[in-house]
Amino acid sequence: MIKRAEASMDAKIKECWKKCFTMEDPRYIEYFFRNIYKPEYMYVDDEDSEIAAALCVVPHAVMFNGRVLHASMISGVCTAPDYRNQGRMHRLIETAVDACSHRELITLAPASEEELLRGYGFEPLYYRSDYTLSRDEVKRITNYGCAYEPSPIDMLKVYSSFIRRFNGYYARDLEYFVNFKKEVNARGGKIVAYYDSKNQIQGYASILIAGREAVMEECVYLGSVALNKLINAALQERPLVHLQVSSAEGLSRLFPDAVRKDYAGVMVRLNDAELFSRLFSQKVESLRDLAEISQRPLTMRERY
Repeated sequence: MIKRAEASMDAKIKECWKKCFTMEDPRYIEYFFRNIYKPEYMYVDDEDSEIAAALCVVPHAVMFNGRVLHASMISGVCTAPDYRNQGRMHRLIETAVDACSHRELITLAPASEEELLRGYGFEPLYYRSDYTLSRDEVKRITNYGCAYEPSPIDMLKVYSSFIRRFNGYYARDLEYFVNFKKEVNARGGKIVAYYDSKNQIQGYASILIAGREAVMEECVYLGSVALNKLINAALQERPLVHLQVSSAEGLSRLFPDAVRKDYAGVMVRLNDAELFSRLFSQKVESLRDLAEISQRPLTMRERY
């Protein structure tokens, strides 16, 4: 039976995730269920009190052309091994997508779910770039002004300045950054920030370690000095750094010799084109139209 989850199902849903997402860092799963998860976010296929399949629908506010849109991110789509190839996931996705389409103009999903969701109206809209950087590609500068574990309020302050140049992003608040710090710590990473001579934060970056490489999954900066400071801090951790940013940032001019890989980050489903058109007083029939009426480049890093 497909239904919204109940609190009594929490442990079984987490166990289903562990069985299905074997490549996921267990620390991240623990973090998610402790800090983000709510039973009302989950749709489950309950078979004789067992979780046969599940998916997560986390509500978010998205800023687009100066308006706040109510949206959701569908993620954590999984079917327990004993219940696969029975059409359960198809019915579960249909139920969740139908529910979302009746209450919001757009619904989001990480591009990692494209194989499962491509038949339900989702298309890539947000793109990201991964720059592989070594010491040869980055100007060496001192780490003066860098500090680890900045406060959530400092992170919110610099993010609010940085994000003004973009569109289509999550409307983050202080609680978001409290949880963001917990997530990075749970995954064994760290957050470095750069402060100028007036002790004003100019940027921050999350740094995760993957073998001989460091991954900067989020990098927020107010200028090239801050960006270089943060990258140099990551290069002190590992000889190779993956800098992951919005493709709209166009950093190839700063790192012309770096290997760059472009990839889809987040998919979008346009639920009501007619209402969207009326709201923004512009004709929108597809995601291409949505991108064209965007007043600034689109960016989104989130995975849930």
